[in-house]
Amino acid sequence: MGVTAVFILPLLLLGISGLLFIYQEVSRLWSKSAVQNKVVVLTDAISGLGKECARVFHAGGARLVLCGKNWERLETLYDALISVADPSKTFTPKLVLLDLSDVSCVPDVAKEILDCYGCVDILINNASMKVKGPAHKISLELDKKIMDANYFGPITLTKALLPDMISRRTGQIVLVNNIQGKLGIPFRTAYAASKHAALGFFDCLRAEVEEYDIVVSTVSPTFVRSYHIDPGQGNWEASMWKFFFRKLTYGVHPVDVAEEVMRTVRRKKQEVFMANPIPKAAMYIRTFFPEFFFAVVACGVKEKLNVPEES
Repeated sequence: MGVTAVFILPLLLLGISGLLFIYQEVSRLWSKSAVQNKVVVLTDAISGLGKECARVFHAGGARLVLCGKNWERLETLYDALISVADPSKTFTPKLVLLDLSDVSCVPDVAKEILDCYGCVDILINNASMKVKGPAHKISLELDKKIMDANYFGPITLTKALLPDMISRRTGQIVLVNNIQGKLGIPFRTAYAASKHAALGFFDCLRAEVEEYDIVVSTVSPTFVRSYHIDPGQGNWEASMWKFFFRKLTYGVHPVDVAEEVMRTVRRKKQEVFMANPIPKAAMYIRTFFPEFFFAVVACGVKEKLNVPEES
C-alpha cells in the first residue's frame, strides 16, 4: 500500500499541474478572442493601471483608443506597446488627448474617439482623482474638481458614446471604481462621495440598457497600489482600527486589476469586488451591524491615525 502511494501521489500532482496549465492556456486564448478586433476605449491610459490594461488588451488584439491628459506620456505608452507587439496580431493604438476633469471638452473628444474607428465596442472608465483630508479643510472648489474627474467626466463620456452602442444594440461599459463606492472611510469625504455617485449611476444604467444587449460592469478594488509601495511592517496589533485600515488601504497591484478587468469583459460580469477578507467583512458589518461599524471608525478618528497617502 505504501509503495503504491509513493507512485500515485507524484502522478496525481503531475495530473493536477497539467490540468491547471491547460486551464490557464484556454483562459488566456479565450480572453484574447473576447476582445480581438474590438474597439476598446481606455481613459487615463497613462496611469499605472491604465498602462497594464493597455498592455493586456493590446496583446489580446483589441483596436485600442488610448486617452490621457498628457500627450508625451501617451506617446511613451504607444512606443512601449508597439516595441513588444506582433504587428500581424495587433492593431496600432490610436491616441486621444482627454482630461475628464474638464467636462466641457468631453463631448468634442467623444466625437474624436468615434472618428477613430466609427464605433466603440468597449468603454473602460478608468480615470480617477484622489484627495485626503478632514472635510472642513477641503474647499468646495476641490470637492467640485473631484466630482468632475470621478463622476461628471466619466458619465459625460459614457452618455456621448452610448447612442452608438444603442443603435448597434451591442457594447460593454466598464467602470473601474473603488470599494469606497460602497464603504466610506474618514478623511476621504469628497473621494468617497464621487465613487458612491459613480457606482449609483452605472447601477441604474445597467438596468436601462439591458434591453439593448449592452453590458455594464463595475470593478471595485480597495486601492490600486503603486508598483513600488508595499505595506510596512509597523506595529498595528495595538488597534483594531489600525489593523482594519491597513488591510483596507493597501490594495491590489495594477497587473492584478488589469487582468480582472479583462476577465470581467470576457465573462460579462456585472459587479466585481477585489478585496481581501477584511474589507469584504467590513462591508457586511456596515450593512448588518452599522452601529458597531461606526464605533470602530470613530475610534480610529479619535486616535488621530496618520493616514498614509494612496498612490
